Amino acid sequence: MDDIIPREPPARHVANGMVGVGAVLVFDGKGGVVRHEPTAEEPKVPVRGFKLIAGNSRSPEFKVWLKQELGEFNADLLTVPSARSRCTVIEDRAMVVLRVARPGAEPHDIGRQLLTLWIEKGRVIIASELNILDFLGLNKWVASHHAPTTPADLVARLGLRAADRLEPLVEMLGDRLDDIEEALIVQNNTKANARLAELRRNLISFRRIVWPQRDVLNTLEIEDLSHFTPRDRLRLREASARSARIGDELQALSERAVLVHEQIIDARAEQMNRTMLILAAVTVVFMPLTLFTGALGMNVAGIPFADNPHAFWAVCAALFVLSLGIVWWMRGRRWL
Repeated sequence: MDDIIPREPPARHVANGMVGVGAVLVFDGKGGVVRHEPTAEEPKVPVRGFKLIAGNSRSPEFKVWLKQELGEFNADLLTVPSARSRCTVIEDRAMVVLRVARPGAEPHDIGRQLLTLWIEKGRVIIASELNILDFLGLNKWVASHHAPTTPADLVARLGLRAADRLEPLVEMLGDRLDDIEEALIVQNNTKANARLAELRRNLISFRRIVWPQRDVLNTLEIEDLSHFTPRDRLRLREASARSARIGDELQALSERAVLVHEQIIDARAEQMNRTMLILAAVTVVFMPLTLFTGALGMNVAGIPFADNPHAFWAVCAALFVLSLGIVWWMRGRRWL
């Protein structure tokens, strides 16, 4: 057992700051960004810029660094898993927890990953199991010189990235709802109810992600943080509106799912009514026939036409005419 060599982490994880104390990015406040190695000398942050430290919330080295920088209590707030999105303001600093759909997630298995941010003047700390640099699109920022200019701008873009991952899944849910409606109306598929129940569960899961995220961005926008400018609050409001729009789409899909469920119930009720109507019609037709045949079949003396050899066929013809008369009468009353 002592000879077992620990497995080396993938080179991509090391390059993206997923191993060790993380990755350090310095934003100049004008759209530019430069990456620095954590082991190098402390980088100088421009006056209008800020610094981003992104690390893996499960990395022991990153946890130790957080305790040294923020204290044990605040470090635990960033690294302990949370069950919901939230925004907590501590003096002139804020802690934001966002929930992001994992890459390649299906609507029935929407894995959730946490993105925890510590925001203060001139510095942002991100603790997550996500590949933060890929999630942020660092290479595009470097190439286009269009990086976030303030910490609030960074948070707003993170909210937009999270919404971007949800939009294709919401569209997929809408397509599935269309298929269920088509199966119900055109094909009269009896399995539509089970598929609809699964779809409604998926919609509930999505709404549990989107609505709290909108509230988090709204809360961060209205909090009285000294380093937030009017432009920062406008960016946060735009990101919140994006999440609200996705929430509205989910609400519309939920209402459509309820209508489809009601259509399924109505179709079943109509089918049941038709079946009961046919059974009732058969009962009404055969009830007098049963009465007459029962009366003629009594084993007593005095039965009419008992000695007539053609009486059986005459009675059958009379019963047939009687049944036709009953059916004609029911159709005249529009019961059939």
